[in-house]
Amino acid sequence: MKQTEYFGFNSITNLKDVLKKEKSKRVFLVTGKESFKSCGAEEKIISLLKGLSSLRFTEFSPNPQQEQIEKGYIEFEKFNPDIILGVGGGSAIDVAKALKEFLFERKSINIPLVAIPTTAGTGSEATHYIVYYNGKNKVSAGKPELTLPEYSICDPQFILNLPKDITASTGLDALSQAIESYWSVKSTDETKEIAKEALELIILNFENAVTTESKKSKEVMLRAANLAGKAIDITLTTACHAVAYPFTSYFGIPHGHAAALTLGSMLVYNSQVSEKDCLDKRGPDYVRKTIQEITKILGCKTAEEAKEKIEQLMVNVGMKTKLSELGLKENDLDIIVKNGFNPERVKNNPRLLTEQNLRNILKEQS
Repeated sequence: MKQTEYFGFNSITNLKDVLKKEKSKRVFLVTGKESFKSCGAEEKIISLLKGLSSLRFTEFSPNPQQEQIEKGYIEFEKFNPDIILGVGGGSAIDVAKALKEFLFERKSINIPLVAIPTTAGTGSEATHYIVYYNGKNKVSAGKPELTLPEYSICDPQFILNLPKDITASTGLDALSQAIESYWSVKSTDETKEIAKEALELIILNFENAVTTESKKSKEVMLRAANLAGKAIDITLTTACHAVAYPFTSYFGIPHGHAAALTLGSMLVYNSQVSEKDCLDKRGPDYVRKTIQEITKILGCKTAEEAKEKIEQLMVNVGMKTKLSELGLKENDLDIIVKNGFNPERVKNNPRLLTEQNLRNILKEQS
C-alpha cells in the first residue's frame, strides 16, 4: 500500500484536504490526555474538524494495555466513524492502528487512518506494526496492507515544546531503530540506504534537538524518525528492542531509553561474529563489514569507540547508561534475560544471542 505523506511546518493544513478526499463526516480521534493540548495539536486540529462530528479517546497508558484498547473499541464501534486520526507519540498511533485492525477483523470494515506524530522517535506513522501489552507481556500485531496509515502528517510545530526527557528518549528510539535495521539479517541495499540517511541525520541533530531550541534540528529529527520507521517496517528490529520490552514493562524505563541501553554493547558483540554463531546468510565477513559501516557513519574507527560515542551521546542528553543508575539490581537481570528473548526479534540479530551472552552484556551495563 502506498502511503500519502505530508512534511514540514504547517503541513497539518493538509488534513482538511484529506478529510474532503475521504468524504469524512465522523472522525474518531485517538490522542494523549494532556499532550494533545500542550503540543498545540488540539487548537489546530479541532478548527480543521469544524462541521464534522468527532469523538476523542484518551483512556490508555503510555504502554497501552489490550483491555484499554478493548474498552476504546466499544466507544469506537458505537460512534461508527468513517476515519481515524491517531495524534501523539507511538502509543496513540498504535492504539489508533489497533482499533482499525479490530474493526476489520470483527466486521470486515476498513476505514482510513491518518497518523500525526507529536514526538520525533517512534516512526509509528511509517510502519504497519502495532505494540501493546497484555499485562506485562508484549503483543505484536499489524498487517502491511491494513495497519500502515493511509496518511501521515509530520508537522514539526507539534514537537517544539516537548519535554527534554521525552525528546531524548524518543530520539534514542530512532537511533536504535536505524542501527538495528542496518545490521538486521533482513536488511537490503534499499533499507540500508534509508537507515543510513536516518542515522546520519540523527548524529548531526539529536543533541541539538534535545538541548537547544533549534527548530531546524527538531524538524530534521522528525524526518529521521520517519526514515528509521520506514527501514524497520521492512527489516524489523533486533536484539536491543527485544531486550527493551522487559526494561519498560517491569521497570518503567521509557521505550527509547530502554532500547538504547544495550545498543553500544550489542554493536561490539555483533562485531565479534564468527562462522559458528552468524545468523546472517550473507556470512560473518558481511556482518563485520556492516558493523564497520555503522561505526564509520557514527564517525568512529572501532566498534568499541562507537559504543563509547553512543553512551556519551546518551549522557549528553541527560539519559543514564548504567542499569545500577536506573535502580536495577543484579537479581533483576534474571527478569530481563527471562523476558527479553522475543524469538522473532532475536533471530533478526546478525549474531546468535544466547541467554549467557545477554547476561554478560547486562552485567557490563550494570
